[in-house]
Amino acid sequence: MAHIGGHPEAASQSVTKSRDQVHRALGMVIGPLLHRIWTAREGPAADVGKAFVTMAHRLIACLFAAWAWSLTFVATAGSEPAYPPGSRVGLELPGDLKPSTRFPGFEDTENKVLVAILDLPASAYFELETAAFTKLPQDFKQAKRESFPFESGIGFLITGIVQKDGTTLHRWSFLAQAVGNTVRDLTTLITVEVPESALSVYSDAVVRKALTSVTFRPAPIKEQLSLLPFRFGDLAGFEVVQVIPTGTVVLADNADQNAINRPVIIVSIGRGGPADSSDRGRFARDLVATAPVRELSIKSAEAMRINNAAGHEIRAEGKDPAGQPLSLVQWLRFGSGGYLRIVGVGPSGEWNQMFGRFRAVRDGIDVR
Repeated sequence: MAHIGGHPEAASQSVTKSRDQVHRALGMVIGPLLHRIWTAREGPAADVGKAFVTMAHRLIACLFAAWAWSLTFVATAGSEPAYPPGSRVGLELPGDLKPSTRFPGFEDTENKVLVAILDLPASAYFELETAAFTKLPQDFKQAKRESFPFESGIGFLITGIVQKDGTTLHRWSFLAQAVGNTVRDLTTLITVEVPESALSVYSDAVVRKALTSVTFRPAPIKEQLSLLPFRFGDLAGFEVVQVIPTGTVVLADNADQNAINRPVIIVSIGRGGPADSSDRGRFARDLVATAPVRELSIKSAEAMRINNAAGHEIRAEGKDPAGQPLSLVQWLRFGSGGYLRIVGVGPSGEWNQMFGRFRAVRDGIDVR
């Protein structure tokens, strides 16, 4: 398995760090942890953390992923919106903003201007809006909150000034939610930072005009898949239903798209993992224990080779939130600095048909 990046971590630390992606995103821009995204100016962007995925209404699959990655972005010329690849959020870029390789968004390195774009689930909106009134950093001065109309509706804008290393920085944080059927389950938080020395190019009027142009598009699945550190071969009748930028893909059975409990596969990349092979069994058990499955019971656990790499398999049973029996398999494929995690879950009554297809998907995954 190819090197995935990051340094090996203790198994218990890796599992403990599993947190909701939305709360990590909140910490990047609003509240006491706002500092994180701005300090990325001097170093690699922080991990956006691990994601929790809810499928259907009765069948819930869980996984958490952490992936140290550098984004490359595609910007269109002229007045057309520019989108970070894989993002559903775009806007017209003023000045000399270029794609950032350190965080999702754009930056003008000469003028030290940045535009950070977060593509979040719709459920993040309420928490972000609440934080805007209760958790602004103490050093955020002259804060102003206002409704803000834009290309796709009405959003919420916070402006203010902070002092950092003797420099006056002007900040705009724009919060909006997609409305309608074209783009679903989307909240965006776009934050612009402009040093006072660059206001002649990136004035308040220029920034506001750019934010007015914010627009949404449906998830570009192929584009999102191309950014991942792994690729699929045989999908075995499953379809890609969601790609999470942190390195997670959700697949669902394509046979009956109306079924509320159709089989699901979640594939993700994780950083770290146990350096000692004797710790891998415990590490795998700790991971599977995080699954939101009632009465989870491990039926078998064993070390194995997966595509010529060290691996581990766990099979388990439990119940979904509605009390219906389900079965689960988790495969971990270990590599240098990280691991590939594959979780297949579905109704227990369909296990014999599901398992072979889960395994076909597993064996068709290659690490780039």
